[in-house]
Amino acid sequence: MTLAPAYTAAQVRAAEAPLLAAGEPLMDRAAAALAAVLRREITPGGRVLVLAGRGDNGGDALLAGAALAAEGIGVDVLQTADAAHERGLGTALAAGARPVTLQQAAAADPAYDLIVDGIVGIGASADPALRGGARAAVEQLLPAVRAGRSRAVAVDIPSGVQPDDGSVGDDMVLPAAVTVTFGAVKAGLIRGAGAHLAGRVVVVDLGLNLSPEHSVATADIERFEDIA
Repeated sequence: MTLAPAYTAAQVRAAEAPLLAAGEPLMDRAAAALAAVLRREITPGGRVLVLAGRGDNGGDALLAGAALAAEGIGVDVLQTADAAHERGLGTALAAGARPVTLQQAAAADPAYDLIVDGIVGIGASADPALRGGARAAVEQLLPAVRAGRSRAVAVDIPSGVQPDDGSVGDDMVLPAAVTVTFGAVKAGLIRGAGAHLAGRVVVVDLGLNLSPEHSVATADIERFEDIA
């Protein structure tokens, strides 16, 4: 394990901004690393369900799902909002991922080996409680995760966890076996309820210019850098 600094969502966004402005493909790098972790975690023959929100968090999850689907792994996609990341969704479907309804996802037998939580990332508000289709999806899938029939892999941070203080709005959060977080450890992964819901934290180095002296906390994490 490595002792790593942790930062607020605002600090991470500020560090990402110049790289994004320069055209760096941060989403593609993040998705490639997420896919590598998913390959390591999946049981042979297991199926994957991608929970895709409408933002970049869902885009990361969808592009990772596309990489797995292109390799012949069974990947289903459940949109948790009225729209999804356009490039991510198109790439996933073109690679062979299958769109499913909540009813189909909840009725899957056997249950999905991995559920990729790409609903909400570090854009969660001060009250991070999930609502609408996102809440309904978590409510339906939570029993399988709690019973150990499925394992959740969180994208950046478990949806429903506030990224700075680790608080949760309610108990509608998929407890992650693994959280793959990008650029830096978010403080909410090691504070409050987030510390118990994040599972094993894998941080993907995206080359962000963040100074440890400006970190708000430190944490023991698993560092994942080889995305080849």
